[in-house]
Amino acid sequence: MTPNERPPAPSFREAFAFWLKLGFISFGGPAGQIAVMHQELVERRRWISESRFLHALNYCMVLPGPEAQQLATYIGWLMHRTWGGVVAGGLFVLPSLFILVALSWVYLAFGHTPLVAGLFYGIKPAVTAIVLHAAHRIGSRALKNGVLWGIAAASFVAIFALDLPFPLIVLGAGVIGAVGGRWAPSRFAGGAAHGAAAVGFGAAVIDDDTPTPPHALHRWRRFVLVASIGVALWASTMALLLATSGWRGTLTQMGWFFTKAALLTFGGAYAVLPYVFQGAVEHHHWLSATQMIDGLALGETTPGPLIMVVAFVGFVGGWAHQVLGPDAPAAGGALAAAVVTWFTFLPSFVFILLGGPLVETTHRNLKFTAPLTAITAAVVGVILNLALFFAVHVLWPQGLGGRFDVASALIALAAAIALMRFKRGVMEVIAAAGAIGLALTL
Repeated sequence: MTPNERPPAPSFREAFAFWLKLGFISFGGPAGQIAVMHQELVERRRWISESRFLHALNYCMVLPGPEAQQLATYIGWLMHRTWGGVVAGGLFVLPSLFILVALSWVYLAFGHTPLVAGLFYGIKPAVTAIVLHAAHRIGSRALKNGVLWGIAAASFVAIFALDLPFPLIVLGAGVIGAVGGRWAPSRFAGGAAHGAAAVGFGAAVIDDDTPTPPHALHRWRRFVLVASIGVALWASTMALLLATSGWRGTLTQMGWFFTKAALLTFGGAYAVLPYVFQGAVEHHHWLSATQMIDGLALGETTPGPLIMVVAFVGFVGGWAHQVLGPDAPAAGGALAAAVVTWFTFLPSFVFILLGGPLVETTHRNLKFTAPLTAITAAVVGVILNLALFFAVHVLWPQGLGGRFDVASALIALAAAIALMRFKRGVMEVIAAAGAIGLALTL
């Protein structure tokens, strides 16, 4: 197929197979997951153009919740209507939920897992390389001029040196884009490239000039219907928990707490982890501080959104508080993990299905795209900060005053070379790094 030849539109079955595969290979946190989706959907399969992909990403970046999962939901919805979005977003989460439930059971039942620890030892430095690679890939596409480079640098300084909250950084970048789009529109037009073909990928199924499909057009009747269904799903589940365990019940409290957490996750998992730590460890006592740290390690090295660490929190809390009685601790933990996951991700689906049609009306309007272009530039700086965070914690496991882990550094370097120089896939790099880590530890 030539670059100028538009590929055939994928069937629902083809899309289902891809989203299922993505759910099992989406390592590396949001940066790595977005990079995988860009490589697969924009470059390789050409299901969506670069411009449309970044426009959807910009919207997901300003929402509370896991932006990579929301981006998958958005693209799935755009291609195959509501069920396409539900399937894409659901398959992004479900493999991670099942894996974390299994690992949580091993963690609590057996206390230590040398096999998993060895795999983690190799995967962590590879994840660091994946995030750095993603920062480079997204930055090379988004930072088209000095102004956008300056915004990215300022956002890095703001979050790294000044410890400013991510929502404030997003707001500031959006204001700069809104003002800049009026006074210097060429600087905030998203770069010179237009569509996949302009940057060498070829024509896309959903290209820059592809009309918005009928199901993605904004209608107030549909808006009210989606909002009503979302509220009804939340309220009915919460009513069921109230009826079965009361307001003070562990599952009810988890549902309420993680609903609030889902609405505060601006900036990804690391922005909300202090809130989860304070509530789950210090207030509700669902797990200990040590268990929370171990859960974060599990979340970092399993596929799916990093915020899936909440499933570990739910499992340990359900196990410890015996939500299904003392004879079924594992089943109680699994139920609690499912409840926590439901309340954490339900708002994300509602936000995408509600706001998607509104966003689709703005992808050619500079008044709306200029703030989002600036926000994308700011997010590059934030991703770079995340990569630095990973590198420090992986290469100096006892802190900056402790020993430098030479083996982890070599694994990270090899992973970076494999990704950037030899263009190897993320799953190949993860598998190889895990095998090396296992060999070194065992």
